[in-house]
Amino acid sequence: MTANAAPQETRFNVLERLLASDPSNVSLLTDCAEAALDEKNAERVVDLLDRRSKIVEPGTREINLLGLAALQAHRFEDAATIFGSLQAVGEHSPELHFNLAWARANLKDFSGALEVLSDADALSLSQAAMLRIQLLHQLGEITGAGETARTYIAAHPTHRGLLAAVSVLALDIEDEELAAECAARAGDHPDALTTLGTLALSDEHATDALGFFERALATNNGSPRAWVGLGLARLMTGAPEAASTALDRGAAIFGDHLGSWIAAGWSYFVNGDLANARARFETALALDPTFAESHGSLAVLDVLEGRPDEAARASDVAVRLDRHCYSAALAKSLLAAGVGDVQTAQRIFDMASSTPIDGSGRTIAQALARMGLGLK
Repeated sequence: MTANAAPQETRFNVLERLLASDPSNVSLLTDCAEAALDEKNAERVVDLLDRRSKIVEPGTREINLLGLAALQAHRFEDAATIFGSLQAVGEHSPELHFNLAWARANLKDFSGALEVLSDADALSLSQAAMLRIQLLHQLGEITGAGETARTYIAAHPTHRGLLAAVSVLALDIEDEELAAECAARAGDHPDALTTLGTLALSDEHATDALGFFERALATNNGSPRAWVGLGLARLMTGAPEAASTALDRGAAIFGDHLGSWIAAGWSYFVNGDLANARARFETALALDPTFAESHGSLAVLDVLEGRPDEAARASDVAVRLDRHCYSAALAKSLLAAGVGDVQTAQRIFDMASSTPIDGSGRTIAQALARMGLGLK
């Protein structure tokens, strides 16, 4: 375009000019609303369709456009009502089912979203496949999820959102090969980068993991897994103060994820801030009194704060709940050694962090990372 050339008119501009000459043309009103939606002008869509409805009853196309405008404006309750009304009068298509499911999912009605999104929808529509994987994962319905995911990928082999969603699911069903393959194929999708960071962290490649998590958060800074991963990577690369900030943010976004609160607590422990460490461990304990690591972690603090009887009781509870509880083992080691100061305890913790703790050869550092990220 030359310096003096007029900007090219969009379809919306053209239709709006025509509408000015024929304001009661219902077909033109619909076409103009559709063009406004393409330009992400949801408010104008609603205005145009409201004008049309005063002339003639809206049809399926107009109601669908209203629903899409509501989605675009993040008015998810309105969108769910609008798309639900279409379904109620017998309208069905993969696109409609996806739009209704997407609205319900954003309202945290995950069961209601999955109810309207079928396997056939997922095979027909790539974004429906992505959402269905996310919903199955969210609801814990992961029996056979690996095979379902592979079927969807075969149907939609290049959809980055689907590949990224499967990579996250694959971590939780302990299929690291599938996780790595899907994440590598998903490019720079933030969930895929988080998966690659998680895999690197699990293998104690913390420096590589830092880069993946930083790139993921640059695109989506609301990802709790990426924040927790970044915090754990910082902890494992010798930056505990920065680790605590990231872990706290991730734990707060997760809300009820026990491992992230425990990981945050240990980052404060490494900083020598026992009060904040205790607060995080107690948060995890309040969320679930049967989680062994909460009791074991508190037992370590009881040792250091001169309460050996409380420490012994808490570590015994932890071992009863999980005989492989690493924090309980640390507490018992500190009690046996008569350790009562933070510096010595931290040296023992650092030494124990690189010591295999079970038949898998996994170290405490790896176990802490996996627990913080919600892995088994």
